[in-house]
Amino acid sequence: MPAHLRIDFVSDISCPWCAVGLGALEAALKRVAPEITAELQFQPFELNPHMPPEGQDAYEHLHEKYGSTREQQAQNREAIRARGAAVGFEFRREGRSRIYNTFDAHRLLHWAALEDAAKQVALKKALLKACHTDGENPSDPEVLVRLATEAGLDPQRARAILDSDEYAAETRERERLYTDAGIHSVPAIIIDNQHLISGGQPVEVFERALRQIAGAAPAATAVA
Repeated sequence: MPAHLRIDFVSDISCPWCAVGLGALEAALKRVAPEITAELQFQPFELNPHMPPEGQDAYEHLHEKYGSTREQQAQNREAIRARGAAVGFEFRREGRSRIYNTFDAHRLLHWAALEDAAKQVALKKALLKACHTDGENPSDPEVLVRLATEAGLDPQRARAILDSDEYAAETRERERLYTDAGIHSVPAIIIDNQHLISGGQPVEVFERALRQIAGAAPAATAVA
């Protein structure tokens, strides 16, 4: 019998390793299909919850947070760019100029999940591309409305959400759910609410884990 898994992908728009991890996970899911299928849902995590609306210079932010030099940051960007290319995701060679707040993007993703799971996936990918490929500001309401529209969502509804605090409480509650469970770095991939895979792992690691988990026991019901 085919196995069906529930996968909660806890991540942030501003996290480059989340783009790598998503690409690798999707490649692994293609390898295990049709024996294993999955319901994929994106859950919110903010790397920089206190980032102001205007954002911060990317070099300054990473230097303050990790103490990294420009040379080290350039080396890290190139390594991530190569990992992204291997799973079909394109990073800007020069990287991002600024780091922005992502809370409104998470609010839209929460709404998208209520509308249609496939549209949430489309919006998540559009947000990652806007941030890491196109160098856009994922906190800009105009950018967010455009991306929601491209994902097949209602632009007027998207704008109304952004103009209000709708889904803010729900998004905060969901963030706390995962941080209280011990998730403090992303991506964190939770399968059937009981198996955790941390980080932007290679395709082979995801494939092996999916096969092991699917063969270990019948899929459990996840608690959303």
